[in-house]
Amino acid sequence: MKPRRTKKINWSPQLAYVVGLITTDGNLSTDGRHINLTSKDLQLLKTFKKCLGLNVKIGEKSGGFSDKKYYQVQFGDIIFYRWLLQIGLTPRKSKTISRLRIPDKYFFDFLRGHFDGDGTCYGYWDKRWHSSFMFYMKFCSASKNHIFWLRKKIKNLLSISGDLNNTKGETAIYQLKYAKRESRLLIPKIYYKKGLPHLKRKYKKLESILKIDKKELAKK
Repeated sequence: MKPRRTKKINWSPQLAYVVGLITTDGNLSTDGRHINLTSKDLQLLKTFKKCLGLNVKIGEKSGGFSDKKYYQVQFGDIIFYRWLLQIGLTPRKSKTISRLRIPDKYFFDFLRGHFDGDGTCYGYWDKRWHSSFMFYMKFCSASKNHIFWLRKKIKNLLSISGDLNNTKGETAIYQLKYAKRESRLLIPKIYYKKGLPHLKRKYKKLESILKIDKKELAKK
């Protein structure tokens, strides 16, 4: 367990990234003390621990009705817990989370954590446009207010709008999607230098997509 905090919590790229992970894959216990992060990616939890300087064990749990294995980290830190409440996170936040108090300076570190938690990217060849290569970045949330805030924040900082849609029913998921032109502006902001904490699996996929896109641009 990390030693008891005695100093003020200050923003940093690592902390902002952690907040992005907690916003998507994390949970604040109702006991006012414990914080949990669950993921199928073991590497992501190791990165999470490193960012926070934790030495707690990484546990395992089943995926309910599926055979998937999930990993989890849980730790107690009252000061950090209360700080997370102050910036807008709450227990049982999935559908109620709204805007978060993230400084502009660290917003894209936060967004990288958000992407690593609940985001995705994909590319494909679109035969309708002379076999042109298309690709997208997507951010997801069960909260309409949160995804609207995320879209507005990105638009204010980068002047790109993305597209919003959602699935129907009680388990509606809101999706904020950026197509190729806007993704080209967004990706360098999220991965603005080497050595930043990130999920290697998703970054490798993005690299493959950008490699194809670069080749296609060179042909024009």
